[in-house]
Amino acid sequence: QVQLVESGGGLVQTGGSLRLSCAASGIIFSINPMGWYRQSPGKERELVANIGSGGSTNYADSVKGRFTITRDNAKNTVYLQMNSLKPEDTAVYYCYANVRRSLGALSNTYWGQGTQVTVSS
Repeated sequence: QVQLVESGGGLVQTGGSLRLSCAASGIIFSINPMGWYRQSPGKERELVANIGSGGSTNYADSVKGRFTITRDNAKNTVYLQMNSLKPEDTAVYYCYANVRRSLGALSNTYWGQGTQVTVSS
């Protein structure tokens, strides 16, 4: 089994910063990609950012220029640095990882438990 453990959420004022971390553990051959979704009440879950094993990144338009995603492949960990936070960034942030557990195996998607980010105005 693969587990994703998130940390770093919390309460911050508008304009502040937070850094989320997500570490994957278990039998892992490769992870591609790894990233973050978020969901706020009454809205669908949306992709925030992801990063491939080679470092290629994708961002939602709403966070470009404010959020930066990075990863440490040796630690199977992904980070999301969130700057210039806005009230509309308030949501539960979920880490995910497309994991291949052995060479030639199909990948499966695993999810973290979610971490609350609240931005006060």
